[in-house]
Order: sequence, then structure tokens, then C-alpha cells
Amino acid sequence: MAVKPLKKGARVLGIDDSPFEKGDERVLIVGVVERDFLVDGVLSTVVAKDGDDATERLADMVCRSRFLPQAKVIMLNSIMMAGFNVVDIQELRRRTCLPVIAVVRRKPDMKAVKRALSNVCCAEEKMAKIARAGKCVKIGSFYAQLAGISKEDAAGIMKRYKGIPEPIRLAHVIGGGIMRGESGGKA
Repeated sequence: MAVKPLKKGARVLGIDDSPFEKGDERVLIVGVVERDFLVDGVLSTVVAKDGDDATERLADMVCRSRFLPQAKVIMLNSIMMAGFNVVDIQELRRRTCLPVIAVVRRKPDMKAVKRALSNVCCAEEKMAKIARAGKCVKIGSFYAQLAGISKEDAAGIMKRYKGIPEPIRLAHVIGGGIMRGESGGKA
């Protein structure tokens, strides 16, 4: 099966959380709409640290955006936002009608995730969202969980970028700049 890359001019929405401190209750989430390596727009919302509102807040942010009709895919930097606020990527896909690719650099250690979740509220519900996201599949040098898109089509989209997808990287850079006065670290 041929892997389909994005057509020229296709818009990708990359989303990442901003840096936060231990005592923070809310965490800034930044979305960047990118087209052919040009930024078309920036979106933002806030979610509860270790909460359970990430799916709803991201879906609302995307659905309220003037970019929704033009976006072809949502790319997340992991299904975990703001600590352990787990995004239900299947629900995000259903609410936005856009495929979702949640990218991570390393394959998650599910035993370690389960241990860490035992320290936060609603651990069973969070584990259920993680299970609904499906297994991590290797795409190039990254791993991804997918909703509404095949591994082959996700690989075609990821092929567009040499490293971490540019809209995710930009969301990370913008979030760090806003929260810390300058950006730093890897997305």
C-alpha cells in the first residue's frame, strides 16, 4: 500500500502543553496551525494539571477555531497533557472529525505509567483512555497512537518532517516562551 503524504497546502494542527510548576493548578495548551512550514495561526486553552478535562478543552479549542474547516490532521505531543491529564484521542477524533496522531519519542513503559497514575485522581478512567488510544506503533524514529488514520497514512504525514513534527515543535517553543520568558528543551 502506498503511503499518502499530505498535499501541498494541507494544514496540520500541532498541540503541546507548556512547561508548568509543581504547584500550578492550570496549564497552558498551545496549538499551531502549520501549512508548508509556514504558521497560519496559533490557538490556546488551559487544562487542569493531572485533571480530566484535556479532551473536552482541546475539542472545544479546535471546534471554535476558524481553522477547523481547513485542518487535515491533529498532531499531539503524546496523549498526556499537563502531567496526567489524558486525551481520549478517539473522542477528540469523533468531536473534531479530524484524524489524530499522538507522537512520542520513546515507546511508553506502561508499567511505569500505571504506577505513576496510582498517585493521581481517577487512575482507572485515565488507564481506560490510554487503552482506547490503542497500542503505540513505530513510525520512523518515533512512536504514535492513532485515531481515524491508518499507520500507513500517518507515516506519510510524518515523512513530511525530519524530526518531531514542526507544528508540535512550534507549539512547544511558543508555550515555553510564554510561560518561562524564553523557550527551551525538546518537544
